[in-house]
Amino acid sequence: MGALHLSNVSKSFGKTEVIKGLDLTVQDGEFCVFVGPSGCGKSTLLRMIAGLEDLSGGDVALDGKIISNLPPAKREIAMVFQTYALYPHLSVRQNMGLALKQAGEPKAAIEAAVNRVAAMLELDPYLDRRPAELSGGQRQRVAIGRAIVRRPKLFLFDEPLSNLDAALRVATRIEIARLHRELGATMVYVTHDQVEAMTLADKIVVLRAGQVEQVGSPMELYNNPANTFVAGFIGSPQMNFLKASALGEHAATLGIRPEHLTLSSQNGDISAKVSHVEKLGGETLVYLRNAEQGVLTVRLFGEHDFAFGADLFVTLDQARAFRFDVDGNRLR
Repeated sequence: MGALHLSNVSKSFGKTEVIKGLDLTVQDGEFCVFVGPSGCGKSTLLRMIAGLEDLSGGDVALDGKIISNLPPAKREIAMVFQTYALYPHLSVRQNMGLALKQAGEPKAAIEAAVNRVAAMLELDPYLDRRPAELSGGQRQRVAIGRAIVRRPKLFLFDEPLSNLDAALRVATRIEIARLHRELGATMVYVTHDQVEAMTLADKIVVLRAGQVEQVGSPMELYNNPANTFVAGFIGSPQMNFLKASALGEHAATLGIRPEHLTLSSQNGDISAKVSHVEKLGGETLVYLRNAEQGVLTVRLFGEHDFAFGADLFVTLDQARAFRFDVDGNRLR
């Protein structure tokens, strides 16, 4: 069991309020991801749940029990950090079993727990090595294993993949998703990488300036954003935002994703010049400039060739366009 509930949680540093009366529920067994720009408060919020930051107001509850007044070690929470935080003088085996040793668990029970988790994470060959003898990906698996060994009610991840190279990020992301399925544990995960958010989350919480902008499944946020901030933050490449009045629309802004635009040399909704082309193999990103609308991004599947400065027409899939008012809120 590991249902998490935040009730009117706030945090101030002096006169600066960084978390503003936030309410949130994460269901038992759910994988919840916090995303948002730098400085939005996502890591601070995670540290408040863990007990590493004091609350200025509100309560944190786990399975209906208020834990805001408990020290971190008493909260039944395990946290995986960006920097691994392994003890360099201890072996992998000792690092993974340390919390159980400190809790006074019998030696045989510690050994069994460490062996079970090591097998799960394919760390068996490295149990007697020290962290300096491991790759970055192996160290992160040890950090994750140390958390699993404790059998917490709630797992917290603070940008755990940001120090890994691209290939290891993908492999470790898949590993975390597999662990979530096998453990059925509640996980709260902070990242600035929306690919991680979209591929891992059951539920994404989009934060801005210490407040929740929208909560929903990855596809809910992608296909049904509440405002221009969420629409622009979720999705890569970013959504195109156009001046709606120039297109005869009764709205302030029209948003449309790059894959919902098509190109033609004959005719279309907007004329533009090619300013840059990115050939990625499986897809091609074409950047165009229009005097009134600025830069537009078009995503085409497969390989395409366009000359720099070529005159093209862009056509919008009107059924997939979003309309927003002057305050950036979605017009339904």
